[in-house]
Order: sequence, then C-alpha cells, then structure tokens
Amino acid sequence: MIICFFDMEGTLLEKNISLDNGKVAPSAWTALAKEISEECFIEEEITKDLWLENKYLSYTAWMKDTVRLHLKHGMNKKHLDKILNGAKIHDGARELFHFLREKNVVTALISGGFKQLADITQRKLKIDHAYSACEYFFDENDKVEHFNLLPTDELGKLVFMKHLADEYAVELKDCIFIGDGKNDVHLAKEVGTSIAFNAQQELIDASTFSINQDKPDLSVIIPILRNTL
Repeated sequence: MIICFFDMEGTLLEKNISLDNGKVAPSAWTALAKEISEECFIEEEITKDLWLENKYLSYTAWMKDTVRLHLKHGMNKKHLDKILNGAKIHDGARELFHFLREKNVVTALISGGFKQLADITQRKLKIDHAYSACEYFFDENDKVEHFNLLPTDELGKLVFMKHLADEYAVELKDCIFIGDGKNDVHLAKEVGTSIAFNAQQELIDASTFSINQDKPDLSVIIPILRNTL
C-alpha cells in the first residue's frame, strides 16, 4: 500500500502569481482578503509578516486573527464564491490521478486553505481523503454565521499525514508527497519520495525531485512515479 499526499493550492490548483509577495506561497486566503476589500488585503499582509516573525503561537492563532479581519471588513458568501468559481485545476491533474488509481495508490489532499475549495478539488479529481484548515458557515442572508478551524499547515500537515498513514498501517518512507510551498518542507523530509512542483526554493532543497515549468502540467510527474511505484 502506498499513499500519495498532495498540497492543493499551487500544486493541484493554479496559483495566482499576482498575489505572490515572496513571503509565503500565494493562497486563497490572500485572494479572499483582496476580494473583500483592499483594506482587508493590506491588513492580512501584515499578519503574514507577523507569522514569519513567529509572533503567532500557532497556525490556528494566525487563522483566527485572519478570520477576524475577514469579518471586520464585511465578508459574506459572495466573496468566497468568487474565489471558488475562479479556481482552476492544473493541466495534467486528471491524467495523474487516473494513473494513481490504476496503480491502486491511495490519494490524500492536505491543505492549509478552505474546506469549500478542497471539497471541489476532491470531487473533480476523485481524491480519497481531504484535510483542510478553514470552513465558513453562512446564514440565510449569506453572512458568516460561524466557522471551523483545523491546524492543517506547517507541522500540523505532518500530524494529519502521520495519522492517515497509521490508519493504513503504512510507513511514511513508503509514501509520496507533492507540493509547492516552503510550509511543506516538514512533509517532504518525512516521506520516501517527495516532488517539488514549481516550488519555493526551501521545498526544492528538501525534495527528492524538482519540476519547474513555464506552463504547469502535472502529467509530467507520471514517468517519475512509474519508476517509483
């Protein structure tokens, strides 16, 4: 049994290069803040600086602060829907997952982003398991009624990875990870095979393989995995 773990944004989904500030991998968190208002976006950028300066106790603490900003600036369902509707799966993703299913590989998505986006990605690619960090609940007027947060980023991603591997009685050295952000370094170092896909340098340095393309196409990973599985 082999499990192939994936990051979502920038790996399975196209990244928004216009939001790349070089600090952290571009994500739907940033896109949502910008969609809500320019003021929200500016304030959220400050929270990223605080995160990089280790001013937050945990990823959950950062999310709570960011959710607070979203609510402060009047977030509602239409803002999130705009982000969901704009999400695009990378070329070659369907071919890659078809190949993995043929090889009886268990697939899992672990994202520090929004559950609604992970749900869409999971359904389109028929991913076996999906973990995500934030789910918004809306009332009948499309206002935020409540939210749920899970620490599925940085070291938290590794916790969920280990838990799923334990469920299948699989050693991490027999697992695969594919991602793009420096927040995925912990995962890349633990698995037997890791692939940095158009990734930040920190992940490239920690990974077994690195792929850099002008036009991202995940099917290029198939020959690498064919020699690994």
